[in-house]
Amino acid sequence: MKFLQYSVLPFLLVVVILSLSGATLAHSHGDFLLCLSLHLANSSTISKVIYMRNNPSYSSVLNASIQNTRFSTPATPKPLAIITPLKTSHIQSTIYCSKKHGLQLRIRSGGHDFEGLSYVSEVPFVILDLLNFRAVKVDTKNKVAWVQSGATLGELYYGIAAKTKTLAFPAGICPTVGIGGHFSGGGYGILIRKYGLAADHIIDAQLIDANGRILNRKSMGEDLFWAIRGGGGNTFGIVLAWKIKLVPVPAVVTVFTVNKNLEQNVTKILHRWQYIAHKLPDDLYVDVGITKVSSSQAGKKTVQVAFIALFLGGVDELIPLVQERFPELGLAKENCSEMSWAESVLYFGRAPRKSLDILLDKNVVPRTIFKAKSDYVKEPIPESGIEGFLSMFLEKEADFAAMLMVPFGGKMEEIPENELPYPHRAGNLFQASYIVGWRKEENAESGKYISWIRRFYSYMATYVSKSPREAYFNYRDLDIGSNNISGYTSYQQASIWGFK
Repeated sequence: MKFLQYSVLPFLLVVVILSLSGATLAHSHGDFLLCLSLHLANSSTISKVIYMRNNPSYSSVLNASIQNTRFSTPATPKPLAIITPLKTSHIQSTIYCSKKHGLQLRIRSGGHDFEGLSYVSEVPFVILDLLNFRAVKVDTKNKVAWVQSGATLGELYYGIAAKTKTLAFPAGICPTVGIGGHFSGGGYGILIRKYGLAADHIIDAQLIDANGRILNRKSMGEDLFWAIRGGGGNTFGIVLAWKIKLVPVPAVVTVFTVNKNLEQNVTKILHRWQYIAHKLPDDLYVDVGITKVSSSQAGKKTVQVAFIALFLGGVDELIPLVQERFPELGLAKENCSEMSWAESVLYFGRAPRKSLDILLDKNVVPRTIFKAKSDYVKEPIPESGIEGFLSMFLEKEADFAAMLMVPFGGKMEEIPENELPYPHRAGNLFQASYIVGWRKEENAESGKYISWIRRFYSYMATYVSKSPREAYFNYRDLDIGSNNISGYTSYQQASIWGFK
């Protein structure tokens, strides 16, 4: 009788899985689901972990983390299944079964991949969504934290801020970005000049490799540990969790925003910023955001350049510093606000600062349709060059376009380029990134917006890094190139990227 019960269980699971997935499954798809169901061996778990296309929750689970809705259309390739593991063994089983039955595996943390590569593929694939792996454990005594890859930056910052106002972590400002992708591509934020990248402060990790082994820093070895800190997600294995070293910040920091437009001599001010921003004291970070806005003249548009800053200190210390080093900005005390470091993240992210609970809101950042690119600048752009790219913002296609200029220097000058797989260190004045968006109803005309940003990128070629032209891994841009669309690329084919 015991044998009968044991032998019937896998059969019942097969019936459950096949009834959920339909009778017209492709062979590899059915084999994969059968394999995974047998490994999970619990019918109640299956319904919480495996979402097939005809599952009523399939679309909501798929779309829950898609941040760029350019990849949320009927024509976008969809996964054969979405796996939302509840424990480590579920991940190991997914790796084993997808490998055995020839399905590509896409790993998703926060869904912010600019080209949708964490949830889109041109070959049969499944998504492993780490949404249930989001624990954050902060140890203020030892100034460290463990954070799982499915957590967001906002959840990490909230966990830190709940325990202390004098520790922080040098990562990005968008609270809905997933930890897994952000850390594995380097990860920068408003503390970059003081402390470098997020990846510079990762001191251990828990990773599952292609054979299902669970490895830490010691067991994976220093080469692999090096690679996962900047070499990119969906690459060397599935990082479940990261141990990070927290950094000290004052209980009170100061932020400011000063807006200048074309009618306020902004070209000269921006030109001057290039000579100053990377040489300022490490405690002061001043970035630049460029957008089209309404002019004071009715019915006309102008270009606005926003100088936005974080200072690790009080306003009374900041004002004389900026007035001495960057008097062209015309900073006044009324431009400044004092707050905690966690609140400054919300300030830079343009999020409401009524409560730090906003950091936990996965919908605080509106989802948009966009195309983006990035560059690194090593020499100041002349005024004529600045005038040229500012004028492009007045074109019709640039209504929802922006450019961000992130100053380097400081700690970034001190770290060797081969310290991590993120090589953009000394010699860079700033990182430039460009983005253009459009309305959903304009999707059929998306080509003209993508054409605009490609023209903008082409215009910038004269003024940015060369041989090679550098780009930030986390700002994916498939215009640069990609491996075989089939998903099967030889070492010889793929090595071109390393040689570049």
